Amino acid sequence: MSCKKGETAITPSLETISQSVYVSVTVQPDSLYEAFASVNGILESNLVTEGTIVKNGTPLFQIINSNTKLNTENARLAYNLAQKNYSGNTALLLSIRDEIKAAELKLINDSINFFRQKNLWEKSIGSKAQFDAKQLEYQLSKNTVASIKNKYQRTKNELETQLNQASNTYQNSVITTGDYTVTSKMNGKVYALYKNPGEIVNPQLPLAMLGSEDNFILELLVDEVDIVSISNQQKVVVTLDAYPNQIFLAVVSKIYPNKDERNQTFKVEAKFENPPKTLYPGLSGEGNIIISVKENALTIPTEYLFDKNKVNTKTGIVVVTTGVKSDDKIEILSGITSESKLLKPNVE
Repeated sequence: MSCKKGETAITPSLETISQSVYVSVTVQPDSLYEAFASVNGILESNLVTEGTIVKNGTPLFQIINSNTKLNTENARLAYNLAQKNYSGNTALLLSIRDEIKAAELKLINDSINFFRQKNLWEKSIGSKAQFDAKQLEYQLSKNTVASIKNKYQRTKNELETQLNQASNTYQNSVITTGDYTVTSKMNGKVYALYKNPGEIVNPQLPLAMLGSEDNFILELLVDEVDIVSISNQQKVVVTLDAYPNQIFLAVVSKIYPNKDERNQTFKVEAKFENPPKTLYPGLSGEGNIIISVKENALTIPTEYLFDKNKVNTKTGIVVVTTGVKSDDKIEILSGITSESKLLKPNVE
């Protein structure tokens, strides 16, 4: 190891040095999600287009559901009929009420005849057979009125049960029909539509991608060897291909604990401190997550360090202890001072 003849020596400098982790960057809308159908069918129509601003509950797609509509209409008709039957204005309950009125009139008449015959019998007028016959007619009339009233109540209860069952069937049909209309689950923007009318849809394939209209996040891919150095609230220096001459600052907001086995990376989210005016999903770039910053550090250019812990001085090779490392500088903790004269190493 030697130096080039005539090469000028340098001295270490005191400055602020930061250590960072390189990451790839992708811009995505906040709360990004894909909309799915909950039923199988054929897409009848797209009710929105790319770029449409939607509210929570806005219809997005209509799936063909002719049979379901018919079932819902039949359930509605059955429910309306059950309502009418239960209201008491139908022939069924009216006829029973007429039976009750007729039976009550007969009961009144049989009651009068019975008590008249009873008074006569108590005065020893008439025969025992006549008294028993009137008493029997009176008792039969009482039983008939009670029986018809029970019939009325039983029929009304049955109609009430039928009404409740019809209501449940109708409500279930309405819910099923609603499943054929895919709606937005958030206030936001439609960024992509994946299906055209006439295509087959099912619950396994997404129909659209939606997300926040104006709030964007940064998705950062961090190598597995660096993830242990990342924590929330760390600063991120970002450059985007769409803004080649600008630097943006962001802050780490979320670390996903699951590793992507395909590329051996972890996903980390960050939020802009001052985002650019115009952003689109998928914009790419690169960044550096600042994991440590040290002021007044004794630093040297990285090319003056060799074999990981040695520097070449005018007095010979010296072993040093290193600290924070940036892209082009490295901190020296011990071994040399700010007065040391360093020469760039040259392997012959």
